[in-house]
Amino acid sequence: MDYLFKCDFVEVGEVIIRSLFSLVTLFLITKMLGKKQVSQLSLFDYVVGISIGNFAAEISINTDTQYINGVIAVIVFGLIAFFISWLTMKSIKIRRFFIGVPTLLIQNGKIIDKNLKKVKFDINDMLEECRNNNYFDISEIEYAIMEVNGKVSILPKAENKPLTPKDMNLKVEQASLCANVIIDSHYMLNNLANMHKSKEWLDQQLSIKGYHNLDKILLATLDKNDKLIVYERNYENKIHDVLE
Repeated sequence: MDYLFKCDFVEVGEVIIRSLFSLVTLFLITKMLGKKQVSQLSLFDYVVGISIGNFAAEISINTDTQYINGVIAVIVFGLIAFFISWLTMKSIKIRRFFIGVPTLLIQNGKIIDKNLKKVKFDINDMLEECRNNNYFDISEIEYAIMEVNGKVSILPKAENKPLTPKDMNLKVEQASLCANVIIDSHYMLNNLANMHKSKEWLDQQLSIKGYHNLDKILLATLDKNDKLIVYERNYENKIHDVLE
């Protein structure tokens, strides 16, 4: 059992260094490939991501191989993925080959059985996706399309669409994004400038609300109508105290 507690500190140090370099390399390659959530990955992106991750893990802990070999493998896969991504933006045919095309699962309220088989879906999988989209009655659906990332998009029948202000001829104010002007008790000066406000103006508004410093403020947001909303720290603790 003694061998379990033996430690080669030189090898441990090498693994630490390799891990750090692998992380940096992986981060730079990911930055080059662009931002995508896991749910947005195509099959090709998924395969490349797994391969690169496997290479990074291998070169981190396998001290019997040259570190540069793993780095080259990660870079080669990253460059191939970048090149394919560039090609798919230039050619529809190449995009269809590598990324794929959406598949109709329901058309005009009818389930397309052959397309279900094509995407390896059975009827239970279809019903589950409908429920995930808040449709428990499949007869309410006009179209269902499986996107290239595996998600199912649903268009309900006209009579089952939710009412909108436009349907009721109501005029509504245009929505706009809120700017985070304070985060973790720190001023976000660039966001303030984008809202055409000064730090002095914000301090005055906070003072009116009873905040004379930023210590208690976790987040403060400002909209285009100058509506300032402040979120305090430890709010969960206050709720907990009330519940008790």
